[in-house]
Amino acid sequence: MYTQEQKFLIAFLQSITDIPNAEIEKVLGVFRVSTLQKNRFLINTGEIPTTLAFVVSGILRLYYISDSGLEFTKSFCVEGDLVAAYTALLNNEPSNLFIQALEDSKLLIANYGEYQAVTAESPCWQKVNQNIAEQLFMKKEKRESSLLLDNAQTRYMKFKDEYPNLEGRIKQRLIASYLGITPVTLSRVRARLRNSLSYDNED
Repeated sequence: MYTQEQKFLIAFLQSITDIPNAEIEKVLGVFRVSTLQKNRFLINTGEIPTTLAFVVSGILRLYYISDSGLEFTKSFCVEGDLVAAYTALLNNEPSNLFIQALEDSKLLIANYGEYQAVTAESPCWQKVNQNIAEQLFMKKEKRESSLLLDNAQTRYMKFKDEYPNLEGRIKQRLIASYLGITPVTLSRVRARLRNSLSYDNED
């Protein structure tokens, strides 16, 4: 009998491709339930990561800190997301990312070496891993193009589409950091949109 956490992970994997029960059993064997309290870190900069995590509940933020102490939010990971410091993990090198829980979070965590070992043989896992890599690449490309081409309001609207219902769960300064704007600019964007909506409703 599977736990609720395992069922959630199975549903995520099966949404990518059909996976035989025997293969599901193998991969479940390398994931363990873990909790990460609010403000605690899954990964600190300078650490060499060894794990891959699946978010069952909660929010994790991936961010950098510059030499001058400025924070730059790379992304957020929410329920149903896989999270890791991927570049450092794949290269077996120290991470330049922080991964921090913004809420008390429940995770399924696997040692990446063990995950690789159990997914190395069956073609179904090749498809799963390829899909995960493709989704990460597309997300990265969309984010980069938005930062380069979109104005603040468009970035904000795309954030709301990408992370529905997240805005009320995190601080506005973190959203501003993700959008590459100041909190003051974000407040102005939100006020402008509220005013536009009120005007439209009057019509």
